[in-house]
Amino acid sequence: MTNKKILITGGAGYIGSHTVRLLADIGYQLIVLDNLVYGHREAILNPEVELIVGDLGDKELTGRIFEYHEIEAVIHFAAYAFVGESVTDPEKYYQNNIAAPLNLLEMMRKNGCHNFIFSSTCATYGNPQYVPIDENHPQNPINPYGQSKLMLEKIIKDYAHAYGTKYAFLRYFNASGAATDGLIGEDHNPETHLIPLILDAVNGDRPHITVFGTDYDTPDGTCIRDYIHVNDLATAHLAALEHLAEGKASVICNLGTGVGVSVKEMIHVAEEVTGKIVPLVYGERRAGDPPYLYANPEHAKNILGWEAKYKNVKDIVAHAWAWKTGLKLGKYST
Repeated sequence: MTNKKILITGGAGYIGSHTVRLLADIGYQLIVLDNLVYGHREAILNPEVELIVGDLGDKELTGRIFEYHEIEAVIHFAAYAFVGESVTDPEKYYQNNIAAPLNLLEMMRKNGCHNFIFSSTCATYGNPQYVPIDENHPQNPINPYGQSKLMLEKIIKDYAHAYGTKYAFLRYFNASGAATDGLIGEDHNPETHLIPLILDAVNGDRPHITVFGTDYDTPDGTCIRDYIHVNDLATAHLAALEHLAEGKASVICNLGTGVGVSVKEMIHVAEEVTGKIVPLVYGERRAGDPPYLYANPEHAKNILGWEAKYKNVKDIVAHAWAWKTGLKLGKYST
């Protein structure tokens, strides 16, 4: 058990809520700040967690949180994360993903809170020059979403140099799955991730999924990605939190399994798990989709002692399906 008080921004969202659940269950005192634009109040399962509904860009609110609570570390999830939308509405992304966190960093600095765990992304790398992608891969984002994450990384590094901020940048690959007991899971609107799109199609919630491109230079012609279970992402944040709490150096880690799975392989797994045929159509390639995108996760293992537990994508799909079918039956509410 621990008495540490941690501020988690965006903690009612997909990855945030799983991390909140893990930390709360082992005794961390948590404050969640979430505007509930994409998060869900019901995803905060532990009644001991204090949920503050508000916006990170509200300087007065952020200031009050640090005034009334002794915050020892921040885990920052709050961000807009739809790649296509970031292209059509970059102002929304730069305001929310860069300008708003500046308030947070200012309050941390003024109140002597130095440890910052940042939910970053493999989108900062852009089109891969090689795979598997390690942390030394050049960062050349190809959309405003990835650009906003990289810009905040650079800002935090400047704060580290000037003010002594300690950071952990956790660059996710494809977050996926759901809690193993089916109580919380992936619930985006709109949904853009492959696994829930497939399961929506199986469930009859959408007519089909579209496979974008079948002529890539991959074994079956479809794109290959690295799918990392959301519970594994949660344990990585715990490891990063403990790493910084022990006074160790700032760290940058890719979070993935190191295993690539193609779109066609994922469809096959989903059919195996659900026992149903996935309705699909084939479309043209999407601009900016590289054939391969998967992580070299060795640095996280070496520095944080972390590695993915769920490397078999069948487990990931099975957990997501349990969550999805529970919602369909009215078993859960979000």
